Amino acid sequence: MKKIYDKMAREAINAQKAVISTIKDKRGTEFKVTDAKPYVDAVNQMSPEGEQSKEVFDLHINSVNAHYNVLTSLTDTVRPEDDPFVEHYQTPPVLEILYDEDPAFRASVEKFVDAIGKAEALIGKESIRRYGGFYGPTCVVDFAFSPGSTSNVVNRILQNLDIPVDHKRAILSSKSWGMNTSYGIGAQFQTSLEEGKTAADAVKDEIEMLKMVYDTPVEAQALLMEQHGHTSFDVKKYMEGYRKKMEGTVKAAMDEEVFYGNIVTVPAYGVGDVAHHISQSMFNMTKDDMTMAILEAVSGVLYDTLESAMGKFKNEYSPLTIATDATAGATTKILWMDGFTTMMVNDLLVKRFHNYVLTNPARDAAAELHNVDFIDLIEKGERIIDHKPRGAGSVVQGIPIDYSAIENNDVINNPQRYAYPACAITVRFSSLMRLADFPCLLTSEPVTATLMTNIISLHKEDPHSPARVCKFCTANYFDYKCNYCNWKEAV
Repeated sequence: MKKIYDKMAREAINAQKAVISTIKDKRGTEFKVTDAKPYVDAVNQMSPEGEQSKEVFDLHINSVNAHYNVLTSLTDTVRPEDDPFVEHYQTPPVLEILYDEDPAFRASVEKFVDAIGKAEALIGKESIRRYGGFYGPTCVVDFAFSPGSTSNVVNRILQNLDIPVDHKRAILSSKSWGMNTSYGIGAQFQTSLEEGKTAADAVKDEIEMLKMVYDTPVEAQALLMEQHGHTSFDVKKYMEGYRKKMEGTVKAAMDEEVFYGNIVTVPAYGVGDVAHHISQSMFNMTKDDMTMAILEAVSGVLYDTLESAMGKFKNEYSPLTIATDATAGATTKILWMDGFTTMMVNDLLVKRFHNYVLTNPARDAAAELHNVDFIDLIEKGERIIDHKPRGAGSVVQGIPIDYSAIENNDVINNPQRYAYPACAITVRFSSLMRLADFPCLLTSEPVTATLMTNIISLHKEDPHSPARVCKFCTANYFDYKCNYCNWKEAV
């Protein structure tokens, strides 16, 4: 198995390198979808070994290829305003394939949709709380069960529903890592209320939208993009084309008894590097040399640390743990270089959130989600650096985090070149704040996607999303909400 663990790490490194090298090469230019071809090539080098399920790998690899091929047939580019949604068009068609192929699953979904209609009090309360910032900064489309998230509410509706538990878990997975449509709980309520409707009518609108997300997900996503003003390509044609290309892959996974929650999850999380992480918004952001250097250096810490761990991984989860802890430690190390601590940033962004709610009541439903990801990342990094058993911090599963990519980076270590030289004491911090809005390559999503496919391929029958753990929400230091979390009661 150690050979498989090393292979997993190598595939993760290759995915990250493809993305970072492309961004460095293309930053400041006009984005073309074909710019993402190196990432597609890296994905096509992934392959199962030993006991790993080929069908699970096919869900990932074929989805990335289908996404790339359909997208390039519809458009040359994607405007920044539309790029966040490119990873939300996969689960709706996959869900509808499952509906058509398995009437029993479709019947369970219909019972769930009916239960949404009967959960008016719960949905109303949660919509009001999210709108008013009750839970503090939270991720409405969290991949865990955090309060204020869609998963948290869906989990509660499912708990007492009389349908098979595997169907409950598949429904839950579809709106977490599966990213079934671009919708987050409370969004329609907020829109309706801001348009002048009563709270009672706004709750009714919220329920109808939430029901649509599960009943007719493809139609729901098309409607959401129409409301958004999406213009980059025809989203209906995309979902039609994607479904045709993926139907055989999904059916093969069903035949091999891959858990439905994995079938709706795996195809979605790997496609975002095509026209979202490799995108016009990223090319624009990384025109700044310091921002690009931070992405490159944190990635370098990832590469070097994983390389030093080759042959030493304890199990199939080790590459993921070491990779994500390494990038967390690296990001926090850079934060510390300007004299900032996690708690300073947490305090700043939590206070900012509450004022943002007051000054922008019609804010986007997911506005703060990446700020939440960022403070969670740097808090974890601070714990990793500060943890000193036997006098040694920054050691993960016996593997020291190799920070040399930061220590040897010429840009990061010379901030005086990028501000008034005598007072260049917040240059790195200012770039980290830019990345706090877009931390996807610090956390890193291509790495976690690659490694999760490898892990799921070894446990294809088990649910893997949402994450059934306490995520140690950093905002809890100020807005304590653990009493409203329900990960321990996950269906």
